[in-house]
Amino acid sequence: MAAFLPDRCGWPRAAIVALFASVAWLAASRPVPAASEAKVEQVVRRGLDWLAARQSRRGSWSANDQRYPTAMTALAGTALLMEGSTTTQGPYADAVRQAVDYLASRSRSNGLIGDPKTDDRYTYGHGFSMLFLSQVLGEEEDERRREELVRVLERAVEFSGRAQTKDGGWGYVSAKDGNNFDEGSTTITQVQGLRGCRNAGIPVPREIIEKAISYIHRCTMPDGGVQYSSKGGGGRPAISAAAIACLFNAGEYDDTHVPRMLDYAEKHLGNINNNGFGHWHYAHFYYAQVMYREGGRKWSAYRDQIEKRLVSEAQKDNAGLFWPQGYIGHVYTTATNLTILQLDKGALPIYQR
Repeated sequence: MAAFLPDRCGWPRAAIVALFASVAWLAASRPVPAASEAKVEQVVRRGLDWLAARQSRRGSWSANDQRYPTAMTALAGTALLMEGSTTTQGPYADAVRQAVDYLASRSRSNGLIGDPKTDDRYTYGHGFSMLFLSQVLGEEEDERRREELVRVLERAVEFSGRAQTKDGGWGYVSAKDGNNFDEGSTTITQVQGLRGCRNAGIPVPREIIEKAISYIHRCTMPDGGVQYSSKGGGGRPAISAAAIACLFNAGEYDDTHVPRMLDYAEKHLGNINNNGFGHWHYAHFYYAQVMYREGGRKWSAYRDQIEKRLVSEAQKDNAGLFWPQGYIGHVYTTATNLTILQLDKGALPIYQR
C-alpha cells in the first residue's frame, strides 16, 4: 500500500519509480560512444612515451624476467616506427636508432637475429626483427646503415629458409634444432618478416613462401579454424586470425580458404569482449590487421570497439601509459596495443592496404 501513496507532486510513487527505471534502461541500452580521435591520440602518445622510457641503455626492451629481448625490442621498435619516427627524424628517433643498432648487433654469422642462449623460442624474435628492420630500411638515409641492414636481412632470409620444416612451417627454433617441429604462430611471424624483406628489396625465394602457404592450407580445418600445428591441436582463434593476416601479407587476397577463415575468426573474435579463448592481445594484434585490410564499415565498427576497450584499459605511471599483462609482461601488450591503435596512420608498408 505504501508504494502507491501519492507524492507531493500528485504522482503515485510507483509511477515515479517506473519512470526513472525506464529512463535508466534507455540510457543503458544506448551504445557507448567510441573513444574520440583526440583521446586515442593522447593515449598513443603517452603509451609511446612509456615505451621509450623503458628502453635499456643498450637499446633493448625485454619481457618479464628479462626474457625475449630480441622479440620485445622488435615489437616496441615497430610501435615507435608507426608514429612516423625514423632513425633520424621524429620524437622517437633516438629510441628507434638504438633499437636498430641493438638488433643489428644480434645478427649472427648463420643469419639468426637473436641469441639462442637468451632468446627462448628464438624464431619469434627473428621474425619480428626481420619485419621491423625491413620497415626501417625503406626510410633509412644513412648509406652505411643501409648497407649494414641489407647484409643483416639477406642473412636473415637465408636463415629462415634453412629453419623451415619439411612440412613448410616453422617451430619455436629451427627445423634442425627442433627436430622438424612446427607451430602456427611462429610460422606467421616468419612469413610477415619475409614479406617485409621482400617489399624492401631483399631477395626472398618464392618457394619458401609457397611452402608456407601450403602449410597454412593443410592446417585449416573445414570450419575455417587454423589448428595449432600440422600435427593437430584443434582450431585456435588467435592463430586463425594471424593466418589470415599472413595470407594477406603474402598477396593471397583471393585464396579460396580465406572466406571460411574469416567466418571462423568473426565468430570468435567479432565480439571484442569475448575473453573465452587464450591470448586475447595476440589474437587482436592480428585480427585488427585483417579488419584494417577489409576496410569500410567492417573496419570502422571494429576500430570503434577495440579503441574503446584499449583506451579504457590503459594504466598510468610516472613514465606514461601502459597495458598490464601477467605472463609475458607490460612491454609486450603495450607494443602490440599501440600497433593496433596506429594502423589507420598507414605509416608502414607491411600494414598498408
